[in-house]
Amino acid sequence: MRKARLLTTAALAVASAGFLAPPAAAASAEGGGGGLEVRPATVMPGDAVTVSTTACGSEGAASGDASAVGAGTFTLTPGAGEQTAVGEFKVPPSAQPGTYEIVAKCSGSGAGGKETAGDLVVTITSTAAAREEQPVAPKGYVKTGVGGALGPDPVQTAAGVAALAVAAAGGTWLLHRRARGDRI
Repeated sequence: MRKARLLTTAALAVASAGFLAPPAAAASAEGGGGGLEVRPATVMPGDAVTVSTTACGSEGAASGDASAVGAGTFTLTPGAGEQTAVGEFKVPPSAQPGTYEIVAKCSGSGAGGKETAGDLVVTITSTAAAREEQPVAPKGYVKTGVGGALGPDPVQTAAGVAALAVAAAGGTWLLHRRARGDRI
């Protein structure tokens, strides 16, 4: 019974991993070749983005669609690399933060209308500025509400420790009397 339960759990884990494959991998698999490479993948509104793909073949050109982010359509032309189509667009300054799908549809003779997609992340804060910020070191004691060794009032801390010591000594004494059989 236990082996059957373990095997069932393992089978369900493998099956769910197959269903949870990232959508970009599925899009590039449908494209029959390389997916759509978006560089940089994380941008701020107003930045330029370069898009490239190898899905369109050697003479492949493509029509790009960045209307999800508000940039409209753009053209991918055969690039310097082997079987690569390259294009560029600018993210509008009014773009809202989020993840957007950029799509390219091949238009060359050997491409057969293949479509490929990639993700673009728009953020408000610059990733370079975020890396340059220095972390702030914490100062003072932890305010847990119960006090502590470095709390604001050492007299209260000492009184609490003394009360705990008296309670521990009294509990020990009562347990010792009970173990001897004395009545309380």
